[in-house]
Amino acid sequence: MLSSKARMALFDIRDNGKYAQNFISGLSFEDFKEDRRTFYAVTRALEIISEAARRLPPELHARHPELPWRKITGVGNVFRHSYENVAEQQVWLTVREYLPSLLEAIDAEIDKLGDPP
Repeated sequence: MLSSKARMALFDIRDNGKYAQNFISGLSFEDFKEDRRTFYAVTRALEIISEAARRLPPELHARHPELPWRKITGVGNVFRHSYENVAEQQVWLTVREYLPSLLEAIDAEIDKLGDPP
């Protein structure tokens, strides 16, 4: 059974993943690159996802070995401490290419809970 902290982390990952996807919905990469507000909003959502992933227990990470947990939990440090190196293209690719598989795993874990937080 997951702790309440881990349960909340699952919902934080799910919610912020959906926010990030919705923020870029309908935008081309060029539009995203030019829209600083959206770039910052998506980057913040990914930062929260990274921090929340740190709050998940190792056994949950182990159930989803296909996910790059080390990268997921580490990227928040890049956003916080090396922000000048955060590239629009990498943020875009993260949301478009990599986030869906994380959200699929998180949804499966939430389904196992059976009830909202």
